[in-house]
Amino acid sequence: MKLGETVVSVGIILAMTLCVAWQDNRIDKLKISNTELTSQLSQQVEINKDYQSHITRLNQLDIRHSQELASAKNEINTLRDAVNSGNKRVYVKAECPAVTKNSTESGSDEATARLNKTVEQDYFRLREMIVENEKQTLYLQDYIRTECVN
Repeated sequence: MKLGETVVSVGIILAMTLCVAWQDNRIDKLKISNTELTSQLSQQVEINKDYQSHITRLNQLDIRHSQELASAKNEINTLRDAVNSGNKRVYVKAECPAVTKNSTESGSDEATARLNKTVEQDYFRLREMIVENEKQTLYLQDYIRTECVN
């Protein structure tokens, strides 16, 4: 082999060695980067799992309170229907002034006291609003305990 060919061969071998070393360095950097990204991905997956379980707990909380509110409203509607049909009555604690009996009058005006329909409906609306406010307050308290305290 001639000297020129040897120099070219050594140059090619040296260039290839440098290229392999450069590629090896690049592969090491990519491995480190891959390890970091895999770690970050694992952390994100855990965060997502925790977030999903948190969302599930909040959904269950919402469903439970929605069902309780619907049940309370159904109970009020059932009571309203029973009052309207005459099966039940709304009693109001009240004091009436004593009426002096006139011996000449008949007892035809002595019917039991009843609320008029408007007042009766107002009573049920008020009762429904109280139940809604109570259920909403309980829901918000549970939400705060779930969202903020834990």
